[in-house]
Amino acid sequence: MPKTHSTTKQGEGKSSERAPRTSGWADMAALGKFVKPYWYWALLAPLFMVVEVWMDLLQPRLIVDIVDVGIANGQLDVVVNTGLKIVGLALIGAVGGAGCTVFAVLAGFGFGTDLRDALYRKVQSLSFANLDRLETGKLVTRLTNDVTQVQNALMMLLRIMVRVPLLLVGSLAMAISTSLQLSPLFIVLIPLVLAITTFIIGRAFPLFRQVQDRLDGLNTVTQENLMGVRVVKAFVRGDHEITRFKKTNMDLMTLAVKAGRTVTLGMPLMMLAMNMGLVGVLWFGARYVAAGTLQVGQILAFVNYLMRTLFSLMMLSWLVLAFSRAGASATRIREVMDAEPTVQNRPGAMMAWGKAPGDGVALVADGGNGAGGNGAGTAVWSGAQGAVAFEHVTFAYDGEEHEPVLTDVNLTAKPGEMVAIMGATGSGKSTLVHLIPRFYDVLEGRVTLDGTDVRDLDMGTLRRQIGMAFQEPILFSGTIRDNIRYGRPEATDEEVEAAARMAQAHDFIVGFEDGYDTVLGQRGVNLSGGQKQRLAIARALAMDPAVLILDDSTSSVDVETEAAIQAALAGFARQRTTFVIAQRVSSVLTADKIVVLDRGQVAAEGTHTELLASSPIYREIFDSQLGDGRLSRGGD
Repeated sequence: MPKTHSTTKQGEGKSSERAPRTSGWADMAALGKFVKPYWYWALLAPLFMVVEVWMDLLQPRLIVDIVDVGIANGQLDVVVNTGLKIVGLALIGAVGGAGCTVFAVLAGFGFGTDLRDALYRKVQSLSFANLDRLETGKLVTRLTNDVTQVQNALMMLLRIMVRVPLLLVGSLAMAISTSLQLSPLFIVLIPLVLAITTFIIGRAFPLFRQVQDRLDGLNTVTQENLMGVRVVKAFVRGDHEITRFKKTNMDLMTLAVKAGRTVTLGMPLMMLAMNMGLVGVLWFGARYVAAGTLQVGQILAFVNYLMRTLFSLMMLSWLVLAFSRAGASATRIREVMDAEPTVQNRPGAMMAWGKAPGDGVALVADGGNGAGGNGAGTAVWSGAQGAVAFEHVTFAYDGEEHEPVLTDVNLTAKPGEMVAIMGATGSGKSTLVHLIPRFYDVLEGRVTLDGTDVRDLDMGTLRRQIGMAFQEPILFSGTIRDNIRYGRPEATDEEVEAAARMAQAHDFIVGFEDGYDTVLGQRGVNLSGGQKQRLAIARALAMDPAVLILDDSTSSVDVETEAAIQAALAGFARQRTTFVIAQRVSSVLTADKIVVLDRGQVAAEGTHTELLASSPIYREIFDSQLGDGRLSRGGD
């Protein structure tokens, strides 16, 4: 099979998605760059925590003075003065703890906001092939729950990362200095607590990853049901969908309970270790007091330091557990952040430079960085005239791993020409036109616009030359006016109205109380299917594109309205290249060229009259819709 251009195969950009994943801890560290803009809050939080820990460590020593000096000798002034010192230290510690919390929240929410924004920007940059794999429900979970998990872990880290090591080391040192005889208890207790922590983390981490995956499934089912609620009601499948949701919800609950039970198992084990330590201190401490080698105040201080040491270890375990869960979320976030778009600008891709007198838009190479160049020594491509060519095009979703959807397609469309594409469902009609704006890249061959490979053009520049109306129109919350000029925000009110008139949408728009300022519900829920399709056509027309693609965009419009749209577009279409995908033969009778696709190949090409005479497939389609082909041909 001939190849007219060296190609970049359509699956090569996804390597990062399939690369071996790093650990959750490494993924958390990689997301640390989003903390940099808030480094001052992230620095102040631990500093305030140092104050709180310092105050906490001083208080048990003062208790020794109260018990062994004040109470033992009946010196009330010592008790009162020392007690006031303890209260003062506690107040200073409270200020430190509050300050740490405030600054940790500021840093955490700033981090979460920037991470969510970067993740959303990344999703917007991904190609259709990436989005085909990263389903919508999974992306919603990553943008919401996963970011929240990582954000909460950061706030916990800023509050505890200083407290835990300082409290652990400080309490241990103070305990040893308080009673060297009781210190060997730490040799038993610390390894015991660390062993419990390691055991819990080892079991909990994989469960947390599975919980997030189950949450993906729940979000997917929820989104499908909310978007398709009218279909559910129309087919009386409410009970079925409730059962389906309940099963997915129960699967999530079962795994979440298992993960939660694994984590909560750590608390009683930790408390058991702490109580064992307390019993040991009291048991051996009583003996030392009886022997006169220790005082009661020292026992109380040692118990206090022991509890703080073990409690700091327990906090460390909870921190590690929180990071385990956040690590699973960070891994899922980085799966998106590290995904490489399968369709990207080539180095030197040509992009808009400015207006060239009498020559449309001049384009220059951007030097590969997408930022534009200075025009010196770069290739120039004049504004699109609309000539489109498919040269030996072969395409398969996921590259060579699947059977080709299109095979060796050769097709040309001249400026001002209307090309209709027909064929059975699954013949590759929509796939073919999706290659023009580079929603996907060809596997072999090339697609050109005015003789230039579309892969040599900046994607933004290319897509601004193309207006598309899809079979399933997507409208956004906002006014009708904003939806029509969505692809060209600078369009004037007159241009918006002109586009609406050509799409036969003006009459029903002005029928609304607010006209073009009517606010649409989510996805245009307050419009009929035909009205939504007409607005989608108006949106494509408002772009004033060089290439217009109507992908079965009048399937919900009645025949009379469709005929009115075609008549209104006649003059508009003569100034640009138009591709029309249609199921109705009546929609393509006046096309300059009709292309019949069959199993991804061009089975026939020509005008309506030519195809009636030469193409059995087209004749069969025509006869099935408009009657006896012999009579129709005779009339032609």
